[in-house]
Amino acid sequence: MSVPVYLFTGFLDSGKTSFIQDTLRDPQFHDGEKTLLLICEDGEVEYDDTVMSAYGCDVVYVKQESDLGFDYLDSLDRQYHPEQVMIEFNGMWSVTSFLDVEYPIEWLLVQIMTTVDASTFAMYMNNMRSIIYDQLVHSELIIFNRCDETTKKSFLRSNVKAINKGAQLIYESVDGAVNQLPDDELPFDVKADHLHIAADDYGLWYMDALDKPQFYEGKTVSFVGQIVEVDHAHGDLFLIGREAMVCCAEDIQMIGFVVHYNQSSRLKRGKWVTLTAKMRCEYDEEYGGNVPVLYACEVTETAALDDLVTFS
Repeated sequence: MSVPVYLFTGFLDSGKTSFIQDTLRDPQFHDGEKTLLLICEDGEVEYDDTVMSAYGCDVVYVKQESDLGFDYLDSLDRQYHPEQVMIEFNGMWSVTSFLDVEYPIEWLLVQIMTTVDASTFAMYMNNMRSIIYDQLVHSELIIFNRCDETTKKSFLRSNVKAINKGAQLIYESVDGAVNQLPDDELPFDVKADHLHIAADDYGLWYMDALDKPQFYEGKTVSFVGQIVEVDHAHGDLFLIGREAMVCCAEDIQMIGFVVHYNQSSRLKRGKWVTLTAKMRCEYDEEYGGNVPVLYACEVTETAALDDLVTFS
């Protein structure tokens, strides 16, 4: 019988401890299973011994990242015989490295969840981008807590979706209640039939179009981008985009669109152009869903943009 393992990631004081205790109290999650909780850092919130005892939870503190190896985990399995394992991971340890760790034969990692303090997210993205990237890129569920009326949903969502398109996002208020944050007002008129996307707004527009391609169906859009590739085999396709720093300076990625254009063969890779195109919502088999696809109306060469794309 397999032993499910749940990994909780996030920086110190991001709400991991409270989330884990709430999870244990949830009857849909916990139905009397013997639980082993591995705690890899001490936060401000302490575990309630009565909760741990009431839910049959054994608690073990892990002092060093290097301890999390097969021999140690196997010894815990033989000592505690857990039916499920929960790991409160240290926010400064590498999730990517931990995913390579060999588990006891019956242990099975079934979900990675990340808690994020919405009020400090921008600071971490600016100063510790590679570390928070390592947490977010593997997570199936990301909970933004401590949201209030000043929280910018588009900033949170765009930055996360640039890292991890498939993650489910939940927003919580300071009191822990689910916060139905309204969509922010975007810096361009989304109701207009013709969208003129400024260079600084490309990132927000790209993520919004990727998230809601059906909303942009039939709209005309104009923006500046770089020709990434030309499909000379078919003669009517090219890729246009801009570079974005998703993780760190060593991990700059091109984000962009497929464009249908009957004069694509005349275009040169690497050139910067102003593109005016019709947007269509089409199914992409590789992506596994609908994506925005552009049909060019006009392509004119223009000056290069120097700045990387941001999502704010």
